[in-house]
Amino acid sequence: MDVSRIASPVTGVVGRFLAGAGLLLRGLGLYVRSPGLMLLGIVPALISGALFLAALGTLVYFVDDFAALVTPFADDWSKTARSLVRVIAGLAFLGLGGLLGVLTFTAVTLVIGDPFYEKISEQVEQRYGGTQGAVDVPFWSSLRRSLADSVRLVALTALVGIPLFLAGFIPVVGQTVVPVIGAAVGGWFLAVELVGAPFYRRGMRLPQRRTILKADRPTALGFGVAVFLCFLIPLGAVLIMPAAVAGATLLARRSLGQSIEGS
Repeated sequence: MDVSRIASPVTGVVGRFLAGAGLLLRGLGLYVRSPGLMLLGIVPALISGALFLAALGTLVYFVDDFAALVTPFADDWSKTARSLVRVIAGLAFLGLGGLLGVLTFTAVTLVIGDPFYEKISEQVEQRYGGTQGAVDVPFWSSLRRSLADSVRLVALTALVGIPLFLAGFIPVVGQTVVPVIGAAVGGWFLAVELVGAPFYRRGMRLPQRRTILKADRPTALGFGVAVFLCFLIPLGAVLIMPAAVAGATLLARRSLGQSIEGS
């Protein structure tokens, strides 16, 4: 398969990035047009959202203790210097927790709501001409593959997140540049994770969808970053998740050179 040809960019990098973000808006539009089905997608998001909020609340509650744990060298510093370095450490912990939390939330939600999101994705495909070369994958087999790929993606995110966590200790850079990089990294992994259903439907696994999305990375990043930022808003992850699945299906079709117009 000539990936570079089927996903050949036709506009500039900024244009493709914005087009990717626009796919989430189109997913929201499909959400409004099929409220009954889409509301089903909120149920698994509510379940994992409750777990996510509990974990985030725990992190916020103990963040001062975690910051002190990783900065023992500051115990003998002046109060001002010690407080400053531990505030920076706390922000770094919250940044890493947010990055991992968003990816973990998505992975858990996709596993819990696999039948719902599969149905949403299929309905979107039908609106634009159906699925070419669809493969019939048994439910349990699909669930195992989805779980295995999600674990791999979260583990890879953790590995990438460690250097970002350490960079968060750098004054100014850690509070400006690092969050932007974190959003880009998180957005990329979100895009790769969310397009799982339409790629599985075509018999394609994680390495293939990653390669295909790389052929038009700005579009995938635009979509993923838009979803990532929405997921950081309180209750945003719960409300946006079904629309994100719909938008990811459009992203998959676009990346594979299939029509997403005319509906």
